[in-house]
Amino acid sequence: TEDDAVGWLAIDKEFERLYPNQEPQHYGTVIKYMVGGEDPLDGLSIYESKNQVDHFHIVSYGFTNLYYDEECAGQEFSNWGFELTFRIKKINNETASDQIWALNLMQNLAKYVFGQNELIDEYHTINAKTSIKVDYDSEITALIFINDPELGLIDTPHGTVQFLQIVGLTLKEYADYKQNTNENRGIELIEKIRLENPLFITDLDRK
Repeated sequence: TEDDAVGWLAIDKEFERLYPNQEPQHYGTVIKYMVGGEDPLDGLSIYESKNQVDHFHIVSYGFTNLYYDEECAGQEFSNWGFELTFRIKKINNETASDQIWALNLMQNLAKYVFGQNELIDEYHTINAKTSIKVDYDSEITALIFINDPELGLIDTPHGTVQFLQIVGLTLKEYADYKQNTNENRGIELIEKIRLENPLFITDLDRK
């Protein structure tokens, strides 16, 4: 019930603050992961933003405790402690329904986390080695994760939740990152991107 979905509602509340009166396009998972479904995330919502440039802003539901669990109440972090967000530049007359590829990417990241028991944190990188959008010619072939610049930490009955944003990297950016031996190489890369793209919106056509 809605009363049980305290973690879910906490996420909704943060996005309602950012996008008042906007009803997102929501995609729910038919068979829940906990009862044998293939997709770990219970759902993903897509909002539309005009900040900086027209883009889609997607949020996941499922890395944290969405439904009240007395055994998990009062923990420091809610389950994995984060939910993913993803900002994608709108190309031409795209709609939310054209972003299914991004939802699939986020579900695949969830399978990686749940299956490998591998935590994703800030400045974590993943090399896809090919365009992150299947059948689309893009030089965005890798990912890095940062704190979503418009969302803060939220407190839930199960603990703190961080919003980690997926940021697409070009082949060259990732190669330069890997060659950099500085222990702060992740911070250096993010600060360079921030100069021209403060919201870290992924543009599939960026070179």
